[in-house]
Amino acid sequence: MGNNNKSLGLQLYDMTWPMLIGLLAMMSYQLVDSAFIGQLGAKPLAVVGYTIAVHQLIIGVQVGLGIAATTLISTAIGAKNTQHAKELAALVIGTGFVLILLLTLTIGINQQLITQLLGANTSLLPIVAAYWTPWLISSLLGAMLYFGYSIYRAQGKTYLPGMVMVLTSVINVLLDPLFIFTFKWGIAGAAWATVVAFSIGCSIIYLNIYKNNMLALPKYLAAAKAGIYKLFSFMTPSMLSQFAPPVTALFATVLVSSFGEKVIAAWGLGYRLEFFSIMIILAMTMSLPAMIGKLKGSGDFVKIDQLVKMAISFIIVWQLVIAIILWFTGRPIASLLTNDNDIISILQDYFYFMPISYMPLGVCMIMVSSCNAIGVPTQALLISLVRLFVCYLPLLWIGSQLAGTTGLFIGGSLGNFAAGIMSWFIYRKNMQKLLEDHKSLES
Repeated sequence: MGNNNKSLGLQLYDMTWPMLIGLLAMMSYQLVDSAFIGQLGAKPLAVVGYTIAVHQLIIGVQVGLGIAATTLISTAIGAKNTQHAKELAALVIGTGFVLILLLTLTIGINQQLITQLLGANTSLLPIVAAYWTPWLISSLLGAMLYFGYSIYRAQGKTYLPGMVMVLTSVINVLLDPLFIFTFKWGIAGAAWATVVAFSIGCSIIYLNIYKNNMLALPKYLAAAKAGIYKLFSFMTPSMLSQFAPPVTALFATVLVSSFGEKVIAAWGLGYRLEFFSIMIILAMTMSLPAMIGKLKGSGDFVKIDQLVKMAISFIIVWQLVIAIILWFTGRPIASLLTNDNDIISILQDYFYFMPISYMPLGVCMIMVSSCNAIGVPTQALLISLVRLFVCYLPLLWIGSQLAGTTGLFIGGSLGNFAAGIMSWFIYRKNMQKLLEDHKSLES
């Protein structure tokens, strides 16, 4: 069993590190992108701000389909049904292209109405018109790139997607100043830089998908219909679970903002740092499903259980170390981010209570990813909804009412702990059922 565990651990490591490097590169380019746009003034930054809510919608659809793709294709590969895996890959690309194209066209046609409903004034509409067309093209290309990554991850190959993430990020950063300032395209230049970067990324990924014979058109219409039905049955709950965090963030922001500008400023800084703190968890949620899917396809549920427990053990130790580091370095880090003493003090409180809860938050995220991969996406959706609307938001509110700003952070931390425990029990219940069903089939 030790050798098996070591083998699983090495596989998980081999699949996770390229995703981690890719995510770091993407996060870095987005920060640089924001810095360049920030030099153009307040109005361009405001226009980018109005794209965030709309982009969440596009991201929700693409990630929902990507999760379905990784789960179903990896399961088919694990079951040695490579032809079906290839057909599913073709259906993912076709279905994804149509869905995202229709969505981006609808947004593009109604861009003025959408931005005005979000609160934009008429002086921003010319900037919206200049920016949103190339931005929507980049969103379509980004979605297609993500579907290509999903097909690769389903095959257990994460190196090329990770390196393409790095390449597209570097191209974007290099082209940004050229397009924005040298060519004087302004904010539209940032979007066109992303279009060029993602076009190159798509060329590399899809050329390699074709070369490696990962696609095959379904031979019969009935097979195509069955494949699309499978995709949508997995995609719908996964997509809904993607929409829950932004809705929660909206409610949390309203609650936090009631404590004043300095608290919301500290909360915003803490939230950005959270992304870096849980980067390894995000990378693991991208690499783990393909491994679980293959093991599920081959009927090895005992190894799935070992793999998930191994991932959780690593996350708990890793996030505990991160929390301890932030406990001791909270004030110096806060001082680097702002020179306002009040915000520094509030942020220090944030570092005392929130980072320790990234352990159970990580468990919860791994449980969502694992439930999708073992074929129970509705349970993954249940975990997401209960985590946010039963655990996190209520305890955030209760904490804020009992102990003000400090209570806000304690409540948020306790909410994450409650969610982690709850998600573990939901996962265990489903895993035990799968193990029992598999044993009864074998006997």
